Amino acid sequence: MGGNMSKKNVIIIGAAGRDFHNFNTVYRDNENYNVVAFTAAQIPDIDGRKYPPELAGKLYPEGIPVYAEENLAELIRKFRVDDCVFAYSDVTYQKVMAVSAIVNAAGANFVLLGPDATMLKSVKPVISVGAIRTGCGKSQTSRRIIELLMAKGLRVVAIRHPMPYGDLAEQKVQRFATIADLELHKCTVEEMEEYEPHVVRGDVIYAGVDYEAILRAAENDPAGCDVVLWDGGNNDFPFYKSDLMITVTDPHRAGHELRYYPGEVTLRMADVVVINKIDSSSPEAVQQVRESIEKVNPGALVVDGASPIRVDDPSVIKGKRVLVVEDGPTLTHGEMKLGAGIVAARKFGAAELVDPRPFTVGKLTETFSIYPNIGTLLPAMGYGEQQLKDLEDTINKTDCDSVVVATPIDLNRIINIRKPNTRVYYDLQEIGDPNLSQVIDEFVNKFGLKGKN
Repeated sequence: MGGNMSKKNVIIIGAAGRDFHNFNTVYRDNENYNVVAFTAAQIPDIDGRKYPPELAGKLYPEGIPVYAEENLAELIRKFRVDDCVFAYSDVTYQKVMAVSAIVNAAGANFVLLGPDATMLKSVKPVISVGAIRTGCGKSQTSRRIIELLMAKGLRVVAIRHPMPYGDLAEQKVQRFATIADLELHKCTVEEMEEYEPHVVRGDVIYAGVDYEAILRAAENDPAGCDVVLWDGGNNDFPFYKSDLMITVTDPHRAGHELRYYPGEVTLRMADVVVINKIDSSSPEAVQQVRESIEKVNPGALVVDGASPIRVDDPSVIKGKRVLVVEDGPTLTHGEMKLGAGIVAARKFGAAELVDPRPFTVGKLTETFSIYPNIGTLLPAMGYGEQQLKDLEDTINKTDCDSVVVATPIDLNRIINIRKPNTRVYYDLQEIGDPNLSQVIDEFVNKFGLKGKN
């Protein structure tokens, strides 16, 4: 498998997302390189697969194997690798350079591909929404922007950062316009958390593996397309050249905007920076984020934002011992100690937050073992049927009065919660000026966009 000695042997270090995009844009059909393997980390059970020949192109008739990242040094030696390309996001600079040390010690070059090498150009105007960490509020910001554009009669097609954890060939291009599409594409909970809030509002959203094919499908969507909105994942920079780049920051994790890869890249690239969650953060933390923005991107427009919370039934919380279920990735590699559910539990007078650790089963026990610093709450992990079953069993086993569900999806639709429960909702609300309405007005005028109203 060493291939032609004149070719550079390459391993792409990833987590089923940016890694495949980097391969597609830089290495597929490129005779100068031989990609011998991908490695996988961060997401459970995504190694042991192949990047299929249907997606890998004519140079890889047997596809490309995906190994666990823990085998990286051994793989470099086995395949006489020249370059290792780091291609996943929401990681500390310490983590990035620790992987670099493994790569260099095994003899290979450590490579970080940049926007110019990997961004695709759309024929439509593109607005991108990124963030400095996962869980900052990208999705609610994206929804707000779509609302503003749709109010002008413009047709917006959203494209979401990849989460292809199933059959990669089947997931090449996915279009979601209804709840039924989530089932059709066998979505994990993490995928549903990103897609469902869009489709229940009548938005169309695309995702998958091949982002050139996805972009062309979105531009020619049957419902029409005036603007493409890139809804970023983790803290990655966009896959598409952006005409307007918006980055969301989070004072709950003040300082992280300058300590995580590639979140600082998105902050430096931004035309507009949203400081979200001002309503539930300390003034000192908000000020620290302001100073970071001023330090690395003083020309950016700064929009202050809040994430006001509402619940279906406050009586399920008041005076009760509650189990809070939050968005999984935000708590795991996002390292948040609290989310909207904890804020809601405190706001609506919960008597106690119940720690789920004594009641976890299976994969959720593993999750707490891998991420011991998760707060007093339960991450809604659901990357497969077993994790969903373990989530359901853990919730129903937990000794609590009621359950506060703060994931962006209707969890009752996919598991059976046999306890009183209520959902938490949160949307972006701008504070004062400048605001996103003004930003979008300027964008629409710049591109001479005319709605159908």
